[in-house]
Amino acid sequence: MPFNLRRLWFAGVVASALVGCSSSDSFEEPLPVPDVVSSVELEEVWDVTIGDGFDEQYLQLSPLYAGDVIYVVSADGQLIAVDSEQGTFIWTRNLESRILAGVGGDPGHLYVVTGDAELLALNPESGEALWQVPLPNEVIGTPRSNGQVVVAQTNDGKVLAFDTATGEKRWQYDGVIPVLTLRAAASPLVGRDMTLVSFANGRVFALDSRSGQPLWQYSVGEPQGRTELERLVDVTSEPLIMEGVALVTGYQGKLALIDLRSGQEIWSRESSSLRSPVIAEGNIYVAEANGKIQAYDGNTRRVVWTQEQLGWRQTTQPLVVDDYLLVGDYEGYIHLLSLEDGSFQGQLEFDDDGLLVPMQRIGDRVLVYGNSGKLTLFELESRD
Repeated sequence: MPFNLRRLWFAGVVASALVGCSSSDSFEEPLPVPDVVSSVELEEVWDVTIGDGFDEQYLQLSPLYAGDVIYVVSADGQLIAVDSEQGTFIWTRNLESRILAGVGGDPGHLYVVTGDAELLALNPESGEALWQVPLPNEVIGTPRSNGQVVVAQTNDGKVLAFDTATGEKRWQYDGVIPVLTLRAAASPLVGRDMTLVSFANGRVFALDSRSGQPLWQYSVGEPQGRTELERLVDVTSEPLIMEGVALVTGYQGKLALIDLRSGQEIWSRESSSLRSPVIAEGNIYVAEANGKIQAYDGNTRRVVWTQEQLGWRQTTQPLVVDDYLLVGDYEGYIHLLSLEDGSFQGQLEFDDDGLLVPMQRIGDRVLVYGNSGKLTLFELESRD
């Protein structure tokens, strides 16, 4: 069940307090905020507040950026369409329900899931309901669509696809998950022909988007150890898709490149991460579960640099903007690192309630949604 974000480090095995814990690690206190002399700053373009934000719950309420409009929802059910240039509200709707995941969408629909285990399809022009269907269990990952089907994955491992026009169920795939899991989930990636889903048993599956039949599976991590805690191998990050391949990470697993047609491994190396990797300047950047930021050479996979001063700070998925790598942390700081060597180039204390969902790039600007409900668009400004 959801819990207070301020208790993450001691909240038990379903909390993200487990990030950084491995079969050989013990829990550690987060390192203090690094002292940074900024050479680059985040200048606010606009700032709005979305309902009660995350309402002190551990939720993945990622906004949906759709060109001129940003769709964002709060835990208390405030769904808002925001003009991406001006930050003004285009429309608002009170869904009158608790919300557990971010907003999904396709050209004709928005999708949200409620705490009552319902999938709602809404009109993106007005927020009015189009259809709703019950789900067999709660969903904490964003539902995703290819325009023909919308796919939602429940906490007990069921993957369900519904017709986007009518809400009729097209297919269902039942995955196998262990008794003990982290309270985090990767959203399904739904392509025209293939849907990628990730499970808490360390597996990534490719399913046929039309029938739900499995095409292949890949093991990102194998459970090891005697206790359930030691055997956690959740895959909570979405694969990074490139031409014909996918880059995947897993908790107490590995960083691996796999062939999308067959699921065959091209290469892998040991890694433990709950966040999706990013690629820039020929390097792969990973926020490790223990808070360290690693840069790997994309060709040799050797470590180019490691930033260790964010240890145990529950860093967010990295974002690349210009020559900088941006990550947030559990105390709401945004850190700007050099892509070249990982040195700190800037820092901003953004949200006292913390940062959880990935920051998003909008052109050369940065969209940040803080746990308190602050939604802000920034641009980078050099201090030189």
